[in-house]
Amino acid sequence: MYLVKTPQIIQNIFPNFTWKIPTTEKEIFLTFDDGPVPAVTPWVLEQLEAYDAKATFFCVGDNVRKYPDVFRQVKAAGHSVGNHTFNHLNGWTTDNIPYFHNVRHCANQVESVLFRPPYGRLKPKQAQFLQRHYRVVMWDVLSGDFDPKISEEQCYSNVVDNADAGSIIVFHDSVKAKDTLQKVLPRVLQYFSEQGYSFGRLSEKELPKHAFKVSA
Repeated sequence: MYLVKTPQIIQNIFPNFTWKIPTTEKEIFLTFDDGPVPAVTPWVLEQLEAYDAKATFFCVGDNVRKYPDVFRQVKAAGHSVGNHTFNHLNGWTTDNIPYFHNVRHCANQVESVLFRPPYGRLKPKQAQFLQRHYRVVMWDVLSGDFDPKISEEQCYSNVVDNADAGSIIVFHDSVKAKDTLQKVLPRVLQYFSEQGYSFGRLSEKELPKHAFKVSA
């Protein structure tokens, strides 16, 4: 069970998380989780380039370790990158200290102040700690491209029926999502381009001056 459109009440409960970008411009923010992987990420980069679109890639550290050339392609194309833990950990089912160490391990591969928790799941103490070091980026529209139970049309509708100016939209550059993503992403890029939208990347501010230290 997941929510395609993040309700405003949830956004209000966690005001320190970034859910949407306040703007009056016709600009949306595509994000891609779980990569980089050679079977999907280079294709995504080609689609974005065709529409002069920028995006933000929340990278799993172990994938960056395994596929450094693909990660460099993402950076070279001018996209933003963010930390998505080293092993795609679920914060709700992981003790705090191992979780923090896993985030730190990813930070050794992905230097960015942007962080997105896998599944959007963090315990309160995890959130409190990580907000001191990262801009925690959630979303207001979840495409559902990872869900084998929904059709291409439903995934497409999830995005175009719910996104508007400033929306942060989640796709996945993963093998699991590949089939649906390859059918839907070109249509989404075309639709919003025809509506006069541009595609922006999330800002990577300077890394915090204080060190990210985790005590045992």
